[in-house]
Amino acid sequence: MDKRTIGLIGLGYWGKNILRDLTHLGVLHKACDAHDGTLFDKRKEYPHVEFTSDANDIFEDDRIKAVAIATPATTHFHLVKKALLSGKDVFVEKPLSLNVIEGQELVGLAKKLNKILMVGHILQYHPAVVKLKELISDGSLGKIQYLYSNRLNIGKLRTEENIWWSFAPHDISVILMLLEDEPVRILASGGDYINKGICDTTLTVLEFLNGVKAHVFVSWLHPFKEQKLVVVGSKTMAVFDDVAKDKLVLYPHLIEWKGGRLPVATKAPHVVVPTDPEPPLRKELLHFLDCVLTRKEPRTSGEEGLRVLKVLEKAEKLLLNKEPVRHHADVFVHPSAVVDDKASIGKNSKIWHFSHILNGSKVGEKCVIGQNVVVGPDVSIGTGCKIQNNVSVYKGVTLEDDVFCGPSCVFTNVYNPRAFIERKNEFLPTLVKKGATIGANATIVCGVKIGRYSVVGAGAVVKTDVLDHAIVVGVPARQKGWACFCGTTLAFEAEKAQCKYCRQSFSLSDGVLIQGD
Repeated sequence: MDKRTIGLIGLGYWGKNILRDLTHLGVLHKACDAHDGTLFDKRKEYPHVEFTSDANDIFEDDRIKAVAIATPATTHFHLVKKALLSGKDVFVEKPLSLNVIEGQELVGLAKKLNKILMVGHILQYHPAVVKLKELISDGSLGKIQYLYSNRLNIGKLRTEENIWWSFAPHDISVILMLLEDEPVRILASGGDYINKGICDTTLTVLEFLNGVKAHVFVSWLHPFKEQKLVVVGSKTMAVFDDVAKDKLVLYPHLIEWKGGRLPVATKAPHVVVPTDPEPPLRKELLHFLDCVLTRKEPRTSGEEGLRVLKVLEKAEKLLLNKEPVRHHADVFVHPSAVVDDKASIGKNSKIWHFSHILNGSKVGEKCVIGQNVVVGPDVSIGTGCKIQNNVSVYKGVTLEDDVFCGPSCVFTNVYNPRAFIERKNEFLPTLVKKGATIGANATIVCGVKIGRYSVVGAGAVVKTDVLDHAIVVGVPARQKGWACFCGTTLAFEAEKAQCKYCRQSFSLSDGVLIQGD
């Protein structure tokens, strides 16, 4: 591409490094910073570079074809949008923006205007990380089982963004790239010890669909600098250490099973993997320049930045205890509960402490799921149901509308289970029909139907179908009477009854309850 067609905005903590490399590459036309002191120093250091304190001087300069942005994250959205609208390709330091909605707007705008949008996830251009990806791809590490990264330091404490946004984007980007996947579950915790509301240290766990887990530990309250990524494979463990002389080291340790039941670690000498010594920032900027010239999509494109941003934002909500709402604006999910990504929760429903709604399950509107409840997978729960504490609603069970499940009641889905025999293809369906009540500690053996507005007494064991409005008790459960819509026991005289609570009238005909006289 033509020389000296790049503009740079931001010459501070990281921008000064980009200034150095763009100048070395001979492509920098103009640089901008809002601080006069910074401009004074840089003018002396780079006398042949044009400097300005007004970013508009870069946006309005037709000689500038692309812009690099290295300003605080809070300014990214505004500056990237303005650069794109002014007809420039854009390289922006991480993160793309501070929320997914803004990130989506920027990605959509770049696509609409046919402009290059690249995010500065520099580790993807680090020669050691590139080599690590090759080793994973060719099977040298075996099956990937676990990853963890530590990015720790005692350094600059920010007030405009927390440590999660400052340090973690690099590691999240690398982990998603190495695994070629996005997490299905995220757990996060952190501490704000210096500035309240600004986390100084965070620990985040990512869980992936194939069972791989990764954790990211970041802190700027650490006595020394540490930047490590460990990848544990079934054949070999790999360590990328960005502050060590040897950037990539393999540890071919083995786990052997003595006697078939006792795991024993067998250590092996480590192996240093040679890597290209060229600085990753130089490689990253050269990649951007090549994309501007060839119009190919960057390795760390806006879309890649958006995937990272989704993980950052979800973890941020957990860190701030702002993750009670999922699937609908009017759904409450307690932070300790888990709702799988492929589960559906209806409007105005509540999921309480330590409950888990598994993939494929559908919970209707206005439901209350108590503490320590498991639903699914692939379970259907109707509108207005209440499931009390310590209930498991397994696959094969369907609850229609307005069903009440008392504390610790039990549903089974296999009639004759054995721990050593797989019987997932033998699940028997259980249907609990509209308005039914199941008492505390009752057991519903699979393959039965619980009738509309029926009542199963506390502790009963149901092994056969229950009629509509029937009251069943005992072990095994037997019918002892009839219940009104409101749950009140009906007293019959000459096969007619009127509810003492709601005044509904009923009659019996050939053992079937009929509403009305």
